[in-house]
Amino acid sequence: MRVLLLVGMAWTLAAQTAPPAGNAQKGRQLFQSDGCYQCHGREAQGGLGTGPRLAPRPIPFAQLSKYVRQPTGQMPPYTGKIVSDQDLADIYAFLQAQPQPPPAKSIPLLNN
Repeated sequence: MRVLLLVGMAWTLAAQTAPPAGNAQKGRQLFQSDGCYQCHGREAQGGLGTGPRLAPRPIPFAQLSKYVRQPTGQMPPYTGKIVSDQDLADIYAFLQAQPQPPPAKSIPLLNN
């Protein structure tokens, strides 16, 4: 009985932490049209003096969503009226789809 209870609790927790389904192509468009790129860069790479890097390997969806809705820094809040939950899921799918940059050792110019 305890095993069944633990499995049920683990399943519930996993369902709560899994990001919602999103469309990466639509997320890329929203990232541009909603102005995210202005601070975070066109590929969500971040930059000096602007917004932080968001991709690759974004923070968990729940944390991103909370921060987008109620930011603590210079970022303006994006309520559900501005960016819907589905739009945010699409943007998150775009962030997850960003590839890792190549290792510095594989870039000849950086190894001279």
